[in-house]
Amino acid sequence: MFRRVRFGRRGDYQCRAFVEAVTDYLEGAMPARERARFEYHMTQCDGCERYLAQIRFTAAPAGRLTTHDLDALGPEARSELLDAFREFHSGR
Repeated sequence: MFRRVRFGRRGDYQCRAFVEAVTDYLEGAMPARERARFEYHMTQCDGCERYLAQIRFTAAPAGRLTTHDLDALGPEARSELLDAFREFHSGR
């Protein structure tokens, strides 16, 4: 469905910096000046524009999860997910 993003450089905002800043952009936590550079870069770089679309597509269902959805997983699946989450955040 989506093509692989190639990292490069467009203007004064590098694609790698773009990828690292996507979460701040989507959460509205980016300073106005950096947001403007981010958005300008996106207009010039098809790869980063596609990458942002991929992240939005992937994150949308997760934002609709409810506690009922989590309870429906069952104890084993819930435990595995929590373990994976803890491991990810521990940096292992």
